[in-house]
Amino acid sequence: MAATRLLSSRPSLQSPKLSRPTRPIDFLPRSSGLKFSKKIVSHGIRCDITSFEFDKPRNWTDPLHVIGNSSPSSHSSSSVPMAAAAARDPPARGVKKVCLFYCAETKALAERVAAESDAIELRGINWRTFDDGFPNLFIPNAQGIRGQHVAFLASFSSPGVIFEQLSVVYALPKLFISSFTLVLPFFPTGTSERMEDEGDVATAFTLARILSNIPISRGGPTSLVTFDIHALQERFYFGDNILPCFESGIPLLKNRLQELPDSDNIAIAFPDDGAWKRFHKQLHHFPMIVCAKVREGDKRIVRIKEGDPAGRHVVIVDDLVQSGGTLVECQRVLAAHGATKISAYVTHGIFPNKSWKRFEHDNGDIEMG
Repeated sequence: MAATRLLSSRPSLQSPKLSRPTRPIDFLPRSSGLKFSKKIVSHGIRCDITSFEFDKPRNWTDPLHVIGNSSPSSHSSSSVPMAAAAARDPPARGVKKVCLFYCAETKALAERVAAESDAIELRGINWRTFDDGFPNLFIPNAQGIRGQHVAFLASFSSPGVIFEQLSVVYALPKLFISSFTLVLPFFPTGTSERMEDEGDVATAFTLARILSNIPISRGGPTSLVTFDIHALQERFYFGDNILPCFESGIPLLKNRLQELPDSDNIAIAFPDDGAWKRFHKQLHHFPMIVCAKVREGDKRIVRIKEGDPAGRHVVIVDDLVQSGGTLVECQRVLAAHGATKISAYVTHGIFPNKSWKRFEHDNGDIEMG
């Protein structure tokens, strides 16, 4: 039985295998893991797959594994002064120099980003707390960023870290900087975007409103960069004082699929109508399969709504995965309908409560083979 892999931008997973007679989810092949290169230029961000790697699970706040040409082990703390030294050299004409700040969870990611460009200078923040637990924050050499283009690489991985990062995000634009860009790869409240019953609180709107009130810098409103936000209509939750830029990991997936030896036999499967609406236009040149959850008695099971997976290498595509249950159910129904190979891609691997363990081997339901 072929080994199985999850192609996800967060976190890397151990190869899962499903017990016979079902076929496994064969997560997209690689030599040593999924690697991305990520460059911040002015107010935007560009990502490219450089190679693939498959590690142990990582903190989900590392949304895109940004790795340079050298091995991951070579990215030590020494890369920070090296990147800073490179940033002191005059950048090429027309390329803006960017001061990149980061939080504790995105430090390693920021170092790798800075290593990709001479125009990026890493700047640290003293993340301290008072005795009562509230933040005691300090931005060293604050006068040194006057007139500079500034970016902050955030990670709203839990409610407990959002307040301290927002405090810095609100402070930076007031330091007479030329422009401010907030890079928030994952918009964490995106799944709470609507009210289904009176009294429900749409926290996606709440967070969007908070971000919309970031102070304006000398160059104008803050630019917000985020990837594959859960629902496109959430762009309308933001006010006029912020410029949201919605990026996607799907172009990286398309490039990778076109490199596969069986690229002419690939079909795309969506686990529900929401995923189809979100991504089908970007993947229109592939045959498509749409799944749906239907109720049978007291259970909700996955069924194929349209499309035929028989004889195909099927790639399940979605914006995020939580427990992973939907991926497993989709794999089973696709295999039962004749798919010869099944892979999966998600932009955001959340896996709360260590739910990634269901994709490890020796857990009963999933085996190595």
